[in-house]
Amino acid sequence: MNFLSNVKEALLHLAFPHVCEGCGTDVLQADNFLCLRCFSALPQTRFHLYQNNAIEKIFWGRVPLVRATAEYYFTKESGMQRLMHSFKYGGNKELGFYLGKQMGYSLLHSRFNSIQAIVPLPLFKSKERKRGFNQAAILSNGIAEVLQKPVLNNVVIRPENTETQTKKNRVERWQNMAGRFTLLTPCPIEDKHILLVDDVVTTGATLEACATELLKIKNVQVSIATLCFAAGN
Repeated sequence: MNFLSNVKEALLHLAFPHVCEGCGTDVLQADNFLCLRCFSALPQTRFHLYQNNAIEKIFWGRVPLVRATAEYYFTKESGMQRLMHSFKYGGNKELGFYLGKQMGYSLLHSRFNSIQAIVPLPLFKSKERKRGFNQAAILSNGIAEVLQKPVLNNVVIRPENTETQTKKNRVERWQNMAGRFTLLTPCPIEDKHILLVDDVVTTGATLEACATELLKIKNVQVSIATLCFAAGN
C-alpha cells in the first residue's frame, strides 16, 4: 500500500511539480511553500516580542494603538519581494494564507495574545474585483487559523479610490488617506481588542486612517500587524 502511495505521489509530482517559492527546489514537504533554507533566510523582525519597536514608533503621536508589528523586513530585489509579488500580483492566495499562518505563529505566544478579532484593511472595491481578492483578508484568514479568532470583513469599507501613494511623501500620504474609510457595522467590535492587518507598512498613513475610524467605536482597542515593513520607502 505504501509503495502504491509513493508511486501515486511521484506521478502527481511529475504532472504538478511542487517547488519552493523561493529557490525552485523540489526538496520540500508537500504542505510547505518554502524549503528549509529559504524559510530560515526570511528576514524576520521579531518586533512582536518588543515594546517601542520600529512599527510602534511610526504611529507615536498619531493614533493610540495598543501594539504594532511587522513579521518581515521588505527590501527590493530580495526573496521577500519575490514572495510578495507571487502572492499579491501573481494571485498565489495559497502562499498568502501560508504567510498569514507564519504571522499567526509569531503572534500566538506574544504580547498580542489579548486580540479578540481580526479586521483586514479593506481595498477599494474596483481594485479588489480587478485583483480577485484582498491580500489583507487572505493574510487575516491565515492568522485566524492559528489564533482561532474571527475575521470581520464588513466592519469598515473604503468607498472611494485614492491616488497611488508611491511617489508621495509622508505628509502627502496622510492627506491622501485621511477620512477615506467608512464604518459599516460597528457592533461586532464594540468593547473588543482588534487586530488590523495589512500586507506592507511604509509610512503607516493608510493604516492610521483606518485605525482612526475604527477607534470611533465604543471601547475599541486597536493593534496592527503587517506582513512586511518597507523601511525607508
